[in-house]
Amino acid sequence: MTDAKIVAEKLLQVNAVKLNLKEPFTWASGWKSPIYCDNRRVLSFPFIRDFIKSELCNVIFEKFPDAEQLAGVATAGIAWGAIAADQLKLPFIYVRPKPKEHGMGNQIEGYFEKGQKTIVIEDLVSTGKSSLQVVEVLKAAGLDIAGMVSIFTYDFPIANEVFAKAGVPYHPLTNYSTLIELAVEKGIVKKEEQEILLKWRDDPSNWKGIL
Repeated sequence: MTDAKIVAEKLLQVNAVKLNLKEPFTWASGWKSPIYCDNRRVLSFPFIRDFIKSELCNVIFEKFPDAEQLAGVATAGIAWGAIAADQLKLPFIYVRPKPKEHGMGNQIEGYFEKGQKTIVIEDLVSTGKSSLQVVEVLKAAGLDIAGMVSIFTYDFPIANEVFAKAGVPYHPLTNYSTLIELAVEKGIVKKEEQEILLKWRDDPSNWKGIL
């Protein structure tokens, strides 16, 4: 079993990922989705949390051996970034969605120095838009963004395009296609439903589910 498949299995094991073709979930954007991913649940399961932490650290160590700092994306990426930074003994900062409205008015929390080679930590990537907004905030503060790591990605074509265009190397631990393949193997979804599920990824804004 590949590393991506093992990670997907752990997410399914703790119900961090839910699949429902008959009653799709509705995202804030209004999109209908057959999948809901909540990696925050993993934090409540110590052994699986430890496994995901190790996988994050392995990818960072392998893909970005010269990393000098990790930056978590608020809110879900903060815990994962902090525990990975602790394991790797690297400095850690995190980025708010917008500057704080009181005190120092910080959008980036923590101590950092300009030019530090920084890896952004996300729990989940969908279109990539919000992730790259964080990258721009960090770049504007003078940081060198070496890349991004996340636990899961829906693997939308638009996300791959925007990361490539922005020149930001991106490495998820696992992805939608791998998860669906595993769900079919485990009998969570039927083989004939696999194509419908994969069509959602290709055009999520127009997907209507089972008609």
